[in-house]
Amino acid sequence: MKRNVDILVLSDLHLGTFGCKARELNRYLSSVEPEMVILNGDIFDMWNFKKRYFPETHMRIVKQIIRFSEKVPVYYITGNHDEALRRYAEFSIGNLHLVNQLELRIEGKKYWFFHGDIFDASMQYAKWLAKLGGWGYDLLIATNNIVNAVLQLFGRPRMSFSKRIKNSVKKAVKYISDFETTAAEIAIENDFDFVVCGHIHQPQRRTIELDGKAVNYMNSGDWIENLSALEFVDGEWNLYAYESEEFAEQEIIDRWSSLLKRVPA
Repeated sequence: MKRNVDILVLSDLHLGTFGCKARELNRYLSSVEPEMVILNGDIFDMWNFKKRYFPETHMRIVKQIIRFSEKVPVYYITGNHDEALRRYAEFSIGNLHLVNQLELRIEGKKYWFFHGDIFDASMQYAKWLAKLGGWGYDLLIATNNIVNAVLQLFGRPRMSFSKRIKNSVKKAVKYISDFETTAAEIAIENDFDFVVCGHIHQPQRRTIELDGKAVNYMNSGDWIENLSALEFVDGEWNLYAYESEEFAEQEIIDRWSSLLKRVPA
């Protein structure tokens, strides 16, 4: 039974990389029926894209997005990893719209959706450094995946290297805080009630107060580590976090299907 979702916000899927949790994302997308989809940047990872690596699970996500667009509006907001698409912004085909940012009024409130890399100094002034950091992050995630596979083999819980680094390194914590504050400041200056970002892979939903004014800041997180999304249902926003237990039955079916495909006809 699919869940009805009025607005679904996803970001930082990084399709085309080893870190993307495509299998889990496919299960999630198959479980919802959205009335609007907002893809808030870094859907495709064009920095690290390799022709030899774009598996079926990643293609299934693309097909699912196209299927959504056959019925409901889908807004693809460009990010830094898919910035090559920015030159084609404002292009539309059917219900699929490519934009650099999006302003909407939802139930009388003014919303600003954008990826968020415009606040990243390394993106603005040293793109090569940002790309180097991206490659290092991918290497960290690949190593993390190997370690987690071994941990699962021995019945141990999974762990996240990058989450530990983000939570323990003061500069990383400050960067996230500065990012959220900057987004809030600009949103307040432009009279937005809500500002919705991606980019920093840090799911969040909170109210930020500055100089006596307030704005609702939200971040949809990512599908590399946090496996999160924002859902607007019956007038309320919820921060969804994927739990494998919800899809345990589907996981068994997927595994058997994969094994059967390998059996000669």
